[in-house]
Amino acid sequence: MIDLNSEEEFEEEGRDIQAEIEAERTAEALVFASSQPVSEGFLAERLPRGADVRAIMQRLKEQYAPRGVNLVQVEGAWAFRTAADLSFVIRRDDNEVKKLSRAALEVLAIIAYHQPVTRAEIEDIRGVQTSRGTLDVLMEAGWVRFRGRRRTPGRPVTLGTTRDFLDHFGLEELRDLPGLEELKGAGLLSGRIPANFNIPSPLMNDELTEDEDPITQMDLEELGLLAPRGTPED
Repeated sequence: MIDLNSEEEFEEEGRDIQAEIEAERTAEALVFASSQPVSEGFLAERLPRGADVRAIMQRLKEQYAPRGVNLVQVEGAWAFRTAADLSFVIRRDDNEVKKLSRAALEVLAIIAYHQPVTRAEIEDIRGVQTSRGTLDVLMEAGWVRFRGRRRTPGRPVTLGTTRDFLDHFGLEELRDLPGLEELKGAGLLSGRIPANFNIPSPLMNDELTEDEDPITQMDLEELGLLAPRGTPED
């Protein structure tokens, strides 16, 4: 005698497995098609309702771990990247971001570890003035951004790193930043290290701190990032 209940359960289990496979394929395609890391929220909106996005991405990550292309997590988002041990065989594009100067590397390291940090605080740590050109290079590379404005006299702008910074240096989150000795070994702090340079624990999120105000439209105009309202752009 055929157990109809068992047969129905078997068919339902088969449908569940197929649904999981299709969800994985969809997530894989969405990440592959994107030029930027894809957030789990973006994936959740496009996968079947109730899909466990985190579990799906972890399974895909494990599947790609031994391959030439890995699925990596960048600040809560996902992207495909060349396996670290194969990066040397990839030809670098001619338009790659130019090699940073020692000053730019020092400023980038200070911003990464001390964010949110102001230009005056960077200069205090380095012991020398920081040119606007150095910050411009880091911003053009997409690694540094304006965070907010400090609630102190003059309301100086605070600086922080971006998701592109984490992505470029193969970091999932800021807690993965190397220690002082690793930085020196990688040449990021070659030469004389400022006496008061230290490695604090960086913020783990992008939320403004209690002494920061958000940047407004007026602030962006003042910083030269937007044309004043009512003034046509060139």
